[in-house]
Amino acid sequence: MLSPKRTKFRKQMRGKRRGISKGANKIDFGEYGLQALEATWISAKQIEAARVAITRHIKRSGKLWIRIFPDKPITEKPAETRMGKGKGAPVGWVSVVRRGRVMFELEGVELDVAKKAFKLAGAKLPIKTRFITGHELE
Repeated sequence: MLSPKRTKFRKQMRGKRRGISKGANKIDFGEYGLQALEATWISAKQIEAARVAITRHIKRSGKLWIRIFPDKPITEKPAETRMGKGKGAPVGWVSVVRRGRVMFELEGVELDVAKKAFKLAGAKLPIKTRFITGHELE
């Protein structure tokens, strides 16, 4: 699964997820894209599940770009622990995704294959997504 090799700080604050994506809201590399319609955190496991769904459906024929990376540490306190005594230990990594962000891009496959692959990938993600083509956003 994806995770940073090293970070400056072990723990981060939670931050805000509201608003629209400042960048990466257009297709820059491929012909087709999967765009987020809601803001959320997407975990490394969810990104990997979506990647596997896409690559299995396209049978490794096209090229896939993953445009999100889980670089935010998430912490949890142990179960049945009283409040206080500081922040919990890091347990995983997430990517902050805002509305309008293009998360995955595909190239070198047919339109119907790309649509189905992104539909399968969207089912693995906790948000509403939409299929876009490079010609729509120009």
